[in-house]
Parts: sequence; structure tokens; C-alpha cells
Amino acid sequence: MIYGIGVDIEEISRICEVTDQARFVKKVLTPNEIAVYRTLNAKRGAEFLAGRWSAKEAYSKAFGTGIGQAVSFQDLEILDDENGKPVLVKHPFEGKGFVSISHTRDLVMAQVLLEGDSAK
Repeated sequence: MIYGIGVDIEEISRICEVTDQARFVKKVLTPNEIAVYRTLNAKRGAEFLAGRWSAKEAYSKAFGTGIGQAVSFQDLEILDDENGKPVLVKHPFEGKGFVSISHTRDLVMAQVLLEGDSAK
């Protein structure tokens, strides 16, 4: 049973323009995600950060709460599997979570689907 679907789209440049980039990275990314982020060049790092931001926003929409007290950026962790596919490795929903992230030169888009027995 589908519990929720969330979609988010963001301009990569908007994420890059955040004044205090280091603080923003620590707010959005978990320590494991930061470790990956630090291995990337500037262009790929911007795509990664914007993608995780967008995916976490999409998750909060699928979960039905938005980012806030019920779910924070740190409650969600998205890492790539051995094939490069993004996977929700940590999240508060008790069922399954699926994520897809795609980007162009200027935009990033993420979709999250939550599946489980829990009814809204």
C-alpha cells in the first residue's frame, strides 16, 4: 500500500548561493553524507548537496509533515548503493522508502515513495 508520494524540484544555483555554506551543509547532510560530499569536486558537490536537499524535502512531503519537528534533515540519510543508486538508509517511516534523484545542468528533481501497511 502506498503511504505517500513526494516530489521536489530545486535550482542548483540557489543551493550554492547560501551565505554560510559550511553551516548549511551540516544542517542538511548527515555525517556519512558529508563524508561523501567532501570527496566530490565543486560542480559534483553542488549537485550532490542540492540533490540531498531536494530528496529530503520530497520525503517530508511523502511523509506528510514537511521538514520540522516530526522529521528533520538529520533524520534522513541517503547514500548510494554499489551501483550508484540513491537509497534511503535512515528514515522515520516504518515501511519501505524509495528515492529517485535526477538533475540537469541547472535543476535537481527528487521523488520519494513511501510504502507500508500504515494508513493515513
